[in-house]
Amino acid sequence: MSNLLKSKRFVVRQSLIGKNTNVEVEFKNGKTVTYSHDKAYEIMKETLEAMNCWSKYKSYTATNNIPKVLRETEAVISSSEVEVVDEVVETEVEETEEVMTPEAAF
Repeated sequence: MSNLLKSKRFVVRQSLIGKNTNVEVEFKNGKTVTYSHDKAYEIMKETLEAMNCWSKYKSYTATNNIPKVLRETEAVISSSEVEVVDEVVETEVEETEEVMTPEAAF
């Protein structure tokens, strides 16, 4: 059984590697993504090891979405987007017919 970590941003941390952790992220735009931390790390490993944040903080985060390299991979367990529905509100407008005289037109 895997652990579930809830977060407000995408994260890969060295301390979570090998812990069989799934991460559920709810981004500011309402999109929710659940991914396997270990699978995400394996896919991103080479890139992460070349990043300053990884060598300094042993962590990588993204606040608006998951990295493109992971979007269509087995690392993503589920993904859902909030559907925005535009509501049309009809109001009745009373039409009045004004008859303009030539003097009123100027």
